[in-house]
Order: sequence, then structure tokens, then C-alpha cells
Amino acid sequence: MAANEVRVTYTKYDGSLHWHYRMQRLGTDQHGVWLGALAGTPIQRGGERPVVLEQPWIQLIPEDRWWTAAFNAEPAATELYCDITTRPEWLHPGEVTMIDLDLDVLRMRADGQVLLVDEDEFAEHRVRYGYPAEVIEQAEQAAGWLIAAIRAGAEPFRVGYRAWLDRLITDSAAARTADEESAAG
Repeated sequence: MAANEVRVTYTKYDGSLHWHYRMQRLGTDQHGVWLGALAGTPIQRGGERPVVLEQPWIQLIPEDRWWTAAFNAEPAATELYCDITTRPEWLHPGEVTMIDLDLDVLRMRADGQVLLVDEDEFAEHRVRYGYPAEVIEQAEQAAGWLIAAIRAGAEPFRVGYRAWLDRLITDSAAARTADEESAAG
């Protein structure tokens, strides 16, 4: 594993493996830790076959919040995808994990519509997994906070994330050029 590589692991409340993948650490700011992945990065849900994403994307892992946020470059139809989770836990600098609590807040690229999705899954899993009252309350509060913040144009959801996405794309282009020059030289 490269020095700046981070393994991102989501589990379900029962501990079963959910989405997992590797990203590059881009940096940290007042919002949290920013990670990036280029187009062609495989992601995997549990033991299913990996899915390869067509677009570059960045992910914000905030400190002490009950959510994570992924910002997708084009051509993704979903510009912003926030997972409601337990507080992310850094096992060490190269691995972060959290429990996916089903609810998701999305912002669509075409019209900027902000949506709360998977409420049915949340209702089903709160019974199946026996979510404690505190977990239910924190998940609902996080979803409500995200919806309000995104609709209000709060940072980093308005434009703050773009510098991180640009950095990912610029740094990867510079690395490719250096690799090509090294191979040719």
C-alpha cells in the first residue's frame, strides 16, 4: 500500500462488509480529511464483483460527524452523495471505517435537486439490526442537517470541494506526465 493510500471500509450495523475501496489522501482542512480516486477506480460492495467508476471523485471524512460526503466529477448524474454513518473511525492513517446507516442525501447534477433516499431501508434495518434510539436520532439529525446545509449553499458543499477535486485531477495529470517522461527517457 502506498504511503498516502487509504482503505475506506463501510460495514452494516451487524458488522458485515458493505462498500470498500482504496483512495489517495489529498489533505486535511477545517471540514475533515479529503481523499481522492481517479476514473477507473474499482469499488466493491461486500463480496460482490467490483464496480469501476467512470469519473474521478473525492470523499470528505469529517471529524466527529455522522456522515461522509462523496463529490463526483462528470459524467456522474449524482454530483454529491452523502452517506449517513456512525462517526468515522481512523484505525490508523491508512484505514478509516464507519457503519452505513442506510439513509443517503444526494444532490443531482442536472437540476441541483437535494434528495433524501433509502428511508425504507433505514426503517427496515432499524428493526432488523435493532438500532438503538441514539443511533436512530443521530442518523435522522445528520440527514436533516445535511439537507439544510446543502440547500443553503454551506461549505464545503457549495464550491469548497472543487479545489480538492481539481487538485486530484491536476496531480494525477502531472504524475502521468512524469511517468511518461521517465519511461521515454
